Amino acid sequence: MSNDNGKTTGSTSTRASNDATDPHVVVAACGGTIASEPGDEGAAPAKTGDDLVAAVPELEEYASVSTREICRQPGFDVRWRDVFATAATLREAVGDGADGVVVTHGTDTLADTAFALDLLTDLPVPVVVTGAQRRLDEPSSDVAANLALAVRAAADDRFTAGVHVAFDDELHGARDAVKTHSNALSTFQSPGAGPVATFTRSGTRLLRNPSRAVAVDPLGVPDTDAVPEVPVIHSGTGVGSESVEAAVDRGVGGVVIEGTGLGNTTEALGDAIAEVVADRPVVVASRTHAGPTEPVYGTPGGAVTLDAHGVVFADELPAAKARVALALGLAAGADRDEVPELVRAPGRV
Repeated sequence: MSNDNGKTTGSTSTRASNDATDPHVVVAACGGTIASEPGDEGAAPAKTGDDLVAAVPELEEYASVSTREICRQPGFDVRWRDVFATAATLREAVGDGADGVVVTHGTDTLADTAFALDLLTDLPVPVVVTGAQRRLDEPSSDVAANLALAVRAAADDRFTAGVHVAFDDELHGARDAVKTHSNALSTFQSPGAGPVATFTRSGTRLLRNPSRAVAVDPLGVPDTDAVPEVPVIHSGTGVGSESVEAAVDRGVGGVVIEGTGLGNTTEALGDAIAEVVADRPVVVASRTHAGPTEPVYGTPGGAVTLDAHGVVFADELPAAKARVALALGLAAGADRDEVPELVRAPGRV
C-alpha cells in the first residue's frame, strides 16, 4: 500500500474512487478550527467530515475517501468520551477494511488526543491526526494542505507503526509532538526529536523509523466514569504545598508535577509529595521544552530526594501527556508498579 498518492474513503459517506485498488482512508471528524465557521459569538466547529473532504478534491489523488462523524468539539473542550469514541471509531474503520485513518481535531489538545490514541490502540494501519490553525474562510488557510498531507500519510503503509500528527508538511510521532505557538502554521514540533518525515510536492523523506509511542499494550478503558482526576501541579518560584494538599483532599487518583529543569521542585512542594506518594502515584515531568527528567540534585525538592520518596519520572514526556498516560492507566486498572511503563518510551530501560 506504500503510496505517495493517497486517496481517502470513509464509512458514513463515501466519495467514488477512480481506481478500486486505491488505498481506502477514513476521515474521522472531531471538530476544531479545521471544521469551524465564523459566527456572531465567535468561530465554532460546524463543518462535517463530508464538508472537509468536498473542499479538498485533491484528496482523490492519494486515496479513496470516506468519512465518519465523532463530535464537533473545539480543541480546548475535548472530553474523555470524545477520545474513547475516536478510539472506537478507529477500530471499527479498520475492521471494516480501511487502509488508513485520519482524525481531524482541534489543535489545542490535538497532541493529547494523538498520544491517548497510541495508548488505547495498536492498529495495523496508519493513524494520522491533523487540524488547522486557520479556517477555510481565512486568508492563507492551512486546512487543505494539512488534510491532504494527513491522507497522503495515512495511505502510506510505511507509517503503520503508531499514531502520527500531520501538520505543515511534516509528520510527527504522537509521543513527541507538541503545540508550540498559538497561531503559527508550523505550530507542531517535536522538541529534541524532530519530525518522523517531511513531505514535498513529489516525495516523502523518512527521517527516522515510525514507532508506537508507548511501552504498554493497548489499554482497555471501560467508560468515562472510570477516569480519575489527575491534576498537573506546577513548580516554580515560591510555590508551596497547598495545591498538592488540596488535590489529596479532593481524592484525586494521582498527581503530575510539572517540575523545573531535570525534574526538581521547591522544598515545600517536595515535602508535600513525600507525604502523599505512598497513597497515590506521583509522576514528575519537566516544564522545559526538551530533554529528560533524571535525579541529579539533592536538597528537599531536588530530584534525588523526590526519587527516594518514590515518584515516577516522566523522562522526556511533557506534563500534559504524562497526565493523559496516568489517568488512562489508572482507569484501566494499572497498579503502582505499572505506572513507569505508562510514561516510558518503548525500548527505554
